[in-house]
Amino acid sequence: MDKILELETIHDYHSFIGYETLHPLISVIDFSKVKPLRHARKRYGFYAVVLKDVKCGDVRYGKNYYDYQEGTLVFLSPGQIVGNEDTGETYQMKGWALLFHPDLLWKTSLGQKMREYTFFSYEANESLHISERERQTFLNCLNEIQEELERSIDKHSKSIITASIEVLLNYSMRFYDRQFVTREKVNHDILTRFEMLLNDYFESDKPETIGLPSVQYCADNLHLSANYFGDLIKKETGKSAQEHIQSTVINLAKAKLHDPEKTINEIAYEMGFKYPHHFSRLFKKMTGMAPTDYRQMS
Repeated sequence: MDKILELETIHDYHSFIGYETLHPLISVIDFSKVKPLRHARKRYGFYAVVLKDVKCGDVRYGKNYYDYQEGTLVFLSPGQIVGNEDTGETYQMKGWALLFHPDLLWKTSLGQKMREYTFFSYEANESLHISERERQTFLNCLNEIQEELERSIDKHSKSIITASIEVLLNYSMRFYDRQFVTREKVNHDILTRFEMLLNDYFESDKPETIGLPSVQYCADNLHLSANYFGDLIKKETGKSAQEHIQSTVINLAKAKLHDPEKTINEIAYEMGFKYPHHFSRLFKKMTGMAPTDYRQMS
């Protein structure tokens, strides 16, 4: 197993690729100006948004491999590992990248919003595939940031640069929303598999042995990251994945409440609740009445 190359700062990455550092906390990289590189497994200490302009083979990202195609945007957050083992071969990257360190966002409005950009936690096979028009919008944002970096740094630089990054990330959110729409059939298939997964789960003994299914459990079984899965379900149905799980739980519990031989506590344990009062609380929240009241009405 190759050693993981630790690239904690923007300067560390620049040293790796042979690039000039204009600002210690942010960089716009034109890979056509970068020398051919050898493969390496790298851990970044900064955010990276990478535009791959040409197909460049299978790249390892986390535990999986992904075949990058033209016009692919990849979002990396600090601590993530990306790259292939060093085989001695070199490759020429083509495209662009925006790198920015978390320290740049300290005491900024963007720093407080970064959690909203959930695509930084997506898996590689959930990357953003952009159109030529979207690609040009992305490059325009990079050009504005680069122009600011080439000016002398003054008291306005940080606010202007972070505002430009925020615009780029907001456009990325718009592009992802478009991708969710254009992949409607795929998304519908995932929703159907999600519903089947929940039905199979509650028909097994897993609720009593494992407990209630989590969003992470469902995402793992559908081979998606939890954030991408949650965003997909929300955009497809208007409800969160957690709300779908809770709705399934309550609908199945309603059927069980028609059986007078089962106590409320027994039903709660069968559904995966560790404590019966948690079941009663959720049932009342979802239906407006306690399980006992619902049973008396049925």
